Amino acid sequence: MGSSRLRRSLAAAAGLTTLFSLAACSSGDSVSADGKITLTVATFSDFGYKPLIAEYQKTHPDVVIKERVSQLDQHHNSLSTQLASGSGAADVVAIEEGYMPKFREVRDKFVNLADYGAAKRQGEYLPYKWSQATADDGKFVMGYGTDVGGLAICYRKDLFAKAGLPTDREAVGKLWPTWDAYFKTGETFRGKVKDKAWFDAAGNVFSALMNQTELGFFDKSDSYIGDSNPAVKSAFTATAKAAADGQSANLVPFSQQWNAGIKQGRMATMTCPAWMTGLIQTAAGSDGEGKWDIAAVPGGGGNWGGSFLTVPKQSKHAKEAAELAAFLTSADSEKKIFTGPTGSLPSVTSALSDPAVQGTRKEYFDNAPTGKIFAASAKDLKPSFRGTKDQQVRLPFANALQTVEQGKASPDEAWDKALSEAEKNLKH
Repeated sequence: MGSSRLRRSLAAAAGLTTLFSLAACSSGDSVSADGKITLTVATFSDFGYKPLIAEYQKTHPDVVIKERVSQLDQHHNSLSTQLASGSGAADVVAIEEGYMPKFREVRDKFVNLADYGAAKRQGEYLPYKWSQATADDGKFVMGYGTDVGGLAICYRKDLFAKAGLPTDREAVGKLWPTWDAYFKTGETFRGKVKDKAWFDAAGNVFSALMNQTELGFFDKSDSYIGDSNPAVKSAFTATAKAAADGQSANLVPFSQQWNAGIKQGRMATMTCPAWMTGLIQTAAGSDGEGKWDIAAVPGGGGNWGGSFLTVPKQSKHAKEAAELAAFLTSADSEKKIFTGPTGSLPSVTSALSDPAVQGTRKEYFDNAPTGKIFAASAKDLKPSFRGTKDQQVRLPFANALQTVEQGKASPDEAWDKALSEAEKNLKH
């Protein structure tokens, strides 16, 4: 068993253990002897909520807030189990946008936030963001939008200089008006710097390409089109060819190996939604400061990620939980999160246009104007439709790209394998 597979197996086992333990836990009475109520907020990474929670508890002395943080897939698998069993869910639960169609199908398990005044906030959000978490012609509001993942490209200036490429962010962005130009630049880079990769992981690049398509794996009637949509084949083929040509660092996204690769500077570029800047800074540490910069993404605007805060019906304090969710997603709160270490981009339009957001720069990334770069990307994007089984069919394509990176399959063989596995997943 290879080391990377062993890590994934161990992680899966740990995830299952945590999943069942979380599912078995209940919030119990959640009211202490002194009358204080406890609210639990469950997320799948650091959402930057700690200072906001401290602020909220000062103005709500009868509320105690606890955070529960786990990994992306584990978090959503646990939520599925908790909803099915009727216990164990937190009072406020984050759902990533790719999983929202799946959970929207069981919206009867969630509080309709419209009952707590959510409908009046519709005009605050980017239209596509609002529609992702509503149903029944907008009468059911399942979640408040947290962030959007406006896309850019993060790049290593020192490695660009070593390859004789421009390092100024404006000039760098002009290198790749299209993804074809991005991969072509990768060929140039690899010809000059043979001991470094062009990008971190083929799956991450493929996700960026797919998130720029209006229709990906499903059409708007929720019918699977992944095997017939030319946009899917084109994105997969281009990414797989680049991986086969050695442009990928062959890192498993968000793994310890991936973090180490960032710290070691093993890649020259990374597809970079706003929230990725915090992960890069954490992984690279002080050694990477000033070496990284940020340029425009190929193909114009784009989005990768973004979440919603929901309130499961299991909550014994639905009203208080809804109030907390509204606070954490207010324009002021989202502005504070973006200008803080996390860097998650607001989905509330007034926050996107706020001078504090527009004027935000990241000193770590050579003082890049992240507010302007990411806000422009979020406003320019065309939303990508997600089907109810989108996550289930995306995974086989990412796995297939890894086999190309590892030299275990050709792009054509990987494509056939992805289609076969996706078809199986559709039946579950």
